[in-house]
Amino acid sequence: MTIYEIEKAVAGLSSNDLARFREWFEEFDAQLWDEQFENDVKSGKLDNIANKAIADFKSGKAKEL
Repeated sequence: MTIYEIEKAVAGLSSNDLARFREWFEEFDAQLWDEQFENDVKSGKLDNIANKAIADFKSGKAKEL
């Protein structure tokens, strides 16, 4: 199925089905984002960002919320 076919199918949904699709897609997209974030954490991809944030906090450049 192509993107065009998906767009056409979504455009043809009833209001109720479109609402259900939105809910499903939001959950689907969130799950993918969570998986990517977990993979980035496990691989160490975010270590530099975390270390910078910790250093900024310790030096007084940031404060607790």
